[in-house]
Amino acid sequence: MTLNITSDITKLGCAQHDADDPLRHARARFDLPDGVVYLDGNSLGALPVTTAAQLETCLREQWGRDLIRSWNTHQWVNFPRRIGDKIAHLLGAAPGEMIATDSTSVNIFKLLAGALSLPGIREDAKRRVILSETGNFPTDIYMAQGLNELLKQHYELKLVPADQLAHALDDTVAVALITQVDYCTGHLHDMAAMNSKAQQAGTHIVWDLSHSAGAVPVALAASGAEMAVGCGYKYLNGGPGAPAYLYVTRALQKNFVTPLAGWFGHQTPFAFAPAYTAAPGIERFLCGTPSVLAMQALDCGINTFADIEMSAIRKKSLALSDLFWLLMDQHCAADGFTCIAPREHALRASQLSFAHDHAYEIMQAIIDRGVIGDFRQPNLLRFGFTPLYTRYIDVWDAVITIRDVMQTGAWKAEKYQHRNAVT
Repeated sequence: MTLNITSDITKLGCAQHDADDPLRHARARFDLPDGVVYLDGNSLGALPVTTAAQLETCLREQWGRDLIRSWNTHQWVNFPRRIGDKIAHLLGAAPGEMIATDSTSVNIFKLLAGALSLPGIREDAKRRVILSETGNFPTDIYMAQGLNELLKQHYELKLVPADQLAHALDDTVAVALITQVDYCTGHLHDMAAMNSKAQQAGTHIVWDLSHSAGAVPVALAASGAEMAVGCGYKYLNGGPGAPAYLYVTRALQKNFVTPLAGWFGHQTPFAFAPAYTAAPGIERFLCGTPSVLAMQALDCGINTFADIEMSAIRKKSLALSDLFWLLMDQHCAADGFTCIAPREHALRASQLSFAHDHAYEIMQAIIDRGVIGDFRQPNLLRFGFTPLYTRYIDVWDAVITIRDVMQTGAWKAEKYQHRNAVT
């Protein structure tokens, strides 16, 4: 399907594109409230229709009735690996190379610390740079800073603009931490090109896929990626605070020393041995007991991608964002909005951000009218497009709502001048 974007597109035309959409059936997989246009799936995915029933079953039958026996009878113990394999399939990795566990922040710490201990890195005295970009998501930078402090500032945390990352991947870099999609601009890095540059320099990259997994095609193995992390609560629809995931290519696993030697990462956790021996495969990256309820919710989120090709998701994602941008130019051109996303499809992920001097107040006003996006510092209205449930008519309604808020000056109301704790 190719959306015919024209300057005279109408609401009726958007409805027709929805009728022709090969992904239209996927919207029924989500429990979406009436009267709401949800464009914040890049921050928190919508609720799958299966999640509540699955959690109810887990609470009443597995936990309530079968109690601790469920670790075996319902295979709770295998959830991290089984769900990890599902995510691996979605992201172009092999079974046994991904595990669902902990949070993105904790997994970043594990992989950065482990990468610094890899053969060829730890012995090289000139490799003293942990590389990242100036606009990276704060938790990524914070974890790198914290690790370096723990190591008594043995390394230099070097932050460069996104367009200088490839040039900075040289033989002084011990490990690079790169987020594939910029959370503010929606800029999409070329993963294969970066991996090739890192290989030439003899270094390693830890990829953060939090804003790309489930929205753009990710080919971990084909691109030469060695390590990655990501969260489960954005496009993967796993629920607020869902478990994250961690990827390490099989070739690296046997030499990888994780700094958090928890009992579930032990070779035989229920031997209760006094000394730690890491599990031989991806399970070595587990730490404490997995959260069963959260794992089951994440499993429901991953299942919303069943039988859907990422290429179809990507095609619709670009069509939705193209339409949004066109309609903003058409209906809100005089209202002071500036889109900071890349125009080029190859460089754009599944979101658009518009800068405006009153971005926070405008976002709160449109949220009150049923159009949910979010605000990011310092002056950005951010809109995510989740092709499994976002419709073309949603895009039309969102832009018309923005136009009305601007024309009426509704954003100037006193209640929108005070910021919430979560923006």
